[in-house]
Amino acid sequence: MSAGQRDVAGVGARAAALARSYARAEAVTAHWARSFSFASRFLPQPKRQAVFALYDYCRHADNLVDERGARSAAAVRGELTRLAALVRRLHAGEPPCEERWLALHDTLARYPVPLAPLLALLDGVATDLEPVAMPDFPALERYCDQVAGGVGLMLAPVLGAPSGLDDGAGVKLGIAMQLTNILRDVREDLDQGRVYFPADELTAWGLSRADLERRTLTPRLRDFFEFQAGRAREYFVAAEPAFARFPDDGSRLTVRLMQRTYAGILDQIERLEFDVFRTRAYVPFTRKLVILGRAILGEGRRRTPLLDATPA
Repeated sequence: MSAGQRDVAGVGARAAALARSYARAEAVTAHWARSFSFASRFLPQPKRQAVFALYDYCRHADNLVDERGARSAAAVRGELTRLAALVRRLHAGEPPCEERWLALHDTLARYPVPLAPLLALLDGVATDLEPVAMPDFPALERYCDQVAGGVGLMLAPVLGAPSGLDDGAGVKLGIAMQLTNILRDVREDLDQGRVYFPADELTAWGLSRADLERRTLTPRLRDFFEFQAGRAREYFVAAEPAFARFPDDGSRLTVRLMQRTYAGILDQIERLEFDVFRTRAYVPFTRKLVILGRAILGEGRRRTPLLDATPA
């Protein structure tokens, strides 16, 4: 084989490895985040692949904690430290040794994803290594910002927001989604020794951690959960200014779908009369199709002038 042939073969092998890495990230997203995967399907392929690569990174960090098994907190912290060092190298342009990180390396080379939220995510998931108790809402908001709000900052340059959403609207969408997750996943979080609801708010409502541990919906708990759902909806509304800043290539539709699908989880929780102990709320696929249709119709109306605004 000539030198030229070896070069061509090397290029082909690298391209195949990158394709496998992106395919793996897509499979991870489809397995762990069906709503996120569904919303991402309407993006152009390069953006869609980059979104999957970023999700794969976030999921890997989360799973280091949530699926730690018998590993000690110190051991997992060490893994998170090594992951932070890896992402710093990838962000600086250094190629990875492992094939699985080729997609993230390629994404960081193609898009100006900031380093800070990639690292803040690791600080956020490390919180879950110990029993979780949030003293107040500022502490909870900071946690949500780290593990979800920052994801908006990662995705914004990929999806084409011109200013990086530095006014906070994109971050608010991530916080809204995380607040929704917290309300939906009360049972699972209790199993892990985690209570994310602010302790001072529980006290103000005449409740305690013990009331949650009983896992029985009472009128007082129902009112408390309704209050938490209302706060999440306020964050969804606060994120609204972000949507118009995404290009009309599927990016705006994708963000809209993420917003409406997660808001749909709140709708399902309301249909359960806030009994989050009984079952895990989710948005059925048929409902997602309805949300998709309404989102497409809404985007079409924004692009088309109203007939009655046209002079006769």
